[in-house]
Amino acid sequence: MTKQSLSARLEALSGHIDRFTDVVGRLVSWLVIAMVLLVSYDVTMRYVFDRGSVALQELEWHLFGFLFLLGAAYTLRHDDHVRLDLFYQSRFMNDYRRAWINLIGALCFLIPFCVLIIISSVPFVQQSFVHMEGSPDPGGLPWRWVLKSAIPLGFGLLILQGVSQAAKSLQRILEGRQ
Repeated sequence: MTKQSLSARLEALSGHIDRFTDVVGRLVSWLVIAMVLLVSYDVTMRYVFDRGSVALQELEWHLFGFLFLLGAAYTLRHDDHVRLDLFYQSRFMNDYRRAWINLIGALCFLIPFCVLIIISSVPFVQQSFVHMEGSPDPGGLPWRWVLKSAIPLGFGLLILQGVSQAAKSLQRILEGRQ
């Protein structure tokens, strides 16, 4: 396989993953609007009408959990995640060196960490599903297992985006220092 054909395959792979991540990210972004409306309603009910709801408060943090877990890959895709920019943004770094840092970071840290989280969380989610776990609080939400199932799903999406980032980095490295 030539450098050019490998580069084209890497570009196609990362393009497919990026488009999928963008679709998921746009869908998940609607949860922000739902959260704003829900929190506004909850605050109004509590402070104006002196009526609170455990279910509404739990729904708020469930939506936040979904937003955070399922939106992490989208955040990585658009390079909006937190990173130690001390070295990454220094004047000694060029695109070629950044590509090496991104490739090593994805292959040695991001993807293995996500795999570890998925492996660790699957029994946790399975147990929650088998017991049809719900809120321990009176008036709480009955399907806590749905939220817990977002853990391996979110980290699976993050692995996919890590593969895309690694593919783009390898493509840049194959292009050379330029």
